[in-house]
Amino acid sequence: MHLHRGRGRVNMIVQSPHLEGTTLYFQYEVPNILHHVELSPQIPARQVFEGMAHAKRKTRKLRGHVSHGHGRIGKHRKHPGGRGKAGGQHHHRINRDKFHPGLFGKVGMRVFHLNKNHYYCPTVNVDRLWSLVPEPIKEQSSASKAPVIDCVKAGYFKVLGKGLLPKQPLIVKAKYFSHEAENKIKAAGGACILVA
Repeated sequence: MHLHRGRGRVNMIVQSPHLEGTTLYFQYEVPNILHHVELSPQIPARQVFEGMAHAKRKTRKLRGHVSHGHGRIGKHRKHPGGRGKAGGQHHHRINRDKFHPGLFGKVGMRVFHLNKNHYYCPTVNVDRLWSLVPEPIKEQSSASKAPVIDCVKAGYFKVLGKGLLPKQPLIVKAKYFSHEAENKIKAAGGACILVA
């Protein structure tokens, strides 16, 4: 990249491998001390001239204006639009409707006697029952000594019948059993116990 001076301006010609052979021409007003800049192929052009846009910012244009655009009386204090959600249905309605729809108002009905946990029933399949048995009890279990699995304590209310059981009798406690799960547990020599 090279900079060529001309009448108080600089013509910038960018030739960089990052731009795939494209040549770009820019003009910037720069101080008299800047004559020539070489751009290394490893450094993108945006890093060298990263600060160029500062001259166009509002803070540069307001230098010399005493109140800097905030007024002599208020002096950029207090809350001219209100605090928090103030004006959400009045002078801030356009912003609310565009970017925050549904912020105000009610939807649907509130049922006073609704029990949200009434249908809560986490399930577990029979192929995962053996994984609920602690490791020391697994080692002690045998065909004559069946481990007891309390599914409710493990966080499951109902036992379903998907998968295969080991050839080990199990005593399973749960609130509900599907018909297939009950048959598989009993076929392995175990028992199903219903708990409240």
